[in-house]
Amino acid sequence: MTLSVSQLSLAGRLDNLTLEFHPGEVTAICGPNGAGKSSLLTCLAGLAGEGVALGGAALSAMPPRERARAIGYLPQSAEVAWDVSVETLVGLGRLPWQSGAVQDARHVADALAAMELKALRNRPVSQLSGGERARALVARVLAGTPRWLLADEPLANLDLAHQLALLASLRALAGQGLGVVLVLHDLAHAMNHADRVIVLDGGRLVRDGRPEVALDEATIAKVWGVSARWLGEPGQRALVV
Repeated sequence: MTLSVSQLSLAGRLDNLTLEFHPGEVTAICGPNGAGKSSLLTCLAGLAGEGVALGGAALSAMPPRERARAIGYLPQSAEVAWDVSVETLVGLGRLPWQSGAVQDARHVADALAAMELKALRNRPVSQLSGGERARALVARVLAGTPRWLLADEPLANLDLAHQLALLASLRALAGQGLGVVLVLHDLAHAMNHADRVIVLDGGRLVRDGRPEVALDEATIAKVWGVSARWLGEPGQRALVV
């Protein structure tokens, strides 16, 4: 079920974007600060803008519970209002569903395992490190078993090992049919782990395609204003500036 935007504009943030996202792919949205990356993700989640469709049906017309089942959204600065346990926090991802305690518990356990949090399931959120908290918030989204996962800079508070582990988990989920859309600042991660890269600048679409096309050296120079070159083999590229 595709997720698409048609002639999407937000005053001062996005300018006439038309894009289609496909399930089973990891799509990275890249661009400099203020490019419109977070704004686009917010629109894809159905929280702003018009002209967003899921499977051809207007997202704005979907009942909130149905939309929450289909799209899992992790904003850049996700808040945790109560000092609950990790397991309770992850369990909140099951709120859009009424599938019964046994099935809910299974999905929560799967999400905890995917984010390597089983040993921390009883720990209060206030006692987590920044990286552990970030993983718990991703697990909350995964527990909801959405068809689409939208995450704004999900790697920001993770160490290198957990960045790679999360990217590997998302790639595996995409292989099972999940649509994954990530805002990423690390261009090497986008190059090595995404199926597709969308480059925005000033709210406009600059490039859209395979990572090696969308993030070629000419585009990096034009959009980020730096001279850089890629080294290494496909899947193991490093960016030298």
